[in-house]
Amino acid sequence: MQQRGFTDSTFKEYMREALSYLRSLNGLAATEAGKMNVIEFLVSKNKAKDITRNRTLSAIRTFYISLIDFEMATRNPALEIKKSKTEKNKNPVYLEEEDLAEFLEFIDGRYRNRNIAIFLLMGYCGLRVGEVHRLDLKDFKKAKGTIEVFGKGRKWNEIPVPELLVKYLTELERERITPYSKKEDAFFVSQKGKRLSIRQIQKIASQTFKAFKEHNPKLMDMKLSCHKLRHSFATMLLKNGVDIRVVKELLGHASIETTMVYTHVNDDQKKQAISTVNIPVSIVS
Repeated sequence: MQQRGFTDSTFKEYMREALSYLRSLNGLAATEAGKMNVIEFLVSKNKAKDITRNRTLSAIRTFYISLIDFEMATRNPALEIKKSKTEKNKNPVYLEEEDLAEFLEFIDGRYRNRNIAIFLLMGYCGLRVGEVHRLDLKDFKKAKGTIEVFGKGRKWNEIPVPELLVKYLTELERERITPYSKKEDAFFVSQKGKRLSIRQIQKIASQTFKAFKEHNPKLMDMKLSCHKLRHSFATMLLKNGVDIRVVKELLGHASIETTMVYTHVNDDQKKQAISTVNIPVSIVS
């Protein structure tokens, strides 16, 4: 999994699923298990959503791929099972530009400047939470006005940073908490002097989203998270007429099909389109 560039969270999740699958075999060797054993394991998770079931199946497939690579197995029974169909046309949740700007005003606390920088990188540069977590001091190129991001698939992506954010990050670098270890190069450091973890970032985001939504009843039912800030960034670019191929590169997507999910239209655009339709008055009067 490390060679394939899996993130730490995926690594832990796949390991958990693989171990759970092995326990479900009740002593039967994984190399002797077949398609029905995998199906029984998936069925045991009958309350899981389709997307969760597919993730579990992917974990088992990856486990068997590893066994085959190490010449410990000759077949992958999980490949004989189709993934569940999921909703493909569901629009991603995102914040409008004005809502995104207002959200930043609710960031508070002792480490407000650090946290603002984190959410600016997500909402105005499109970084994933894991990419923010992995960001090192050396990755911020002040002279060029860019950051080098280590993303999915173990790929590096150089992303231009808005001028105001370059100045903000430069100032924040001076205020950076001194790490406990002199070898720690993390850009974002926790109060304990360690690299700020993904879970800590998500917790800060959750608390801020809660305060933000309490003052915005219209957004109360919206499921907001760190990744929704990335959705907001992509949507903002496409609405502003940025070429989808450029958006793809900025987001670090392997396929443009992944980026196309952000080419959705909103209710106002639908209403505007319908308002151009002229029904003959004589027909309906």
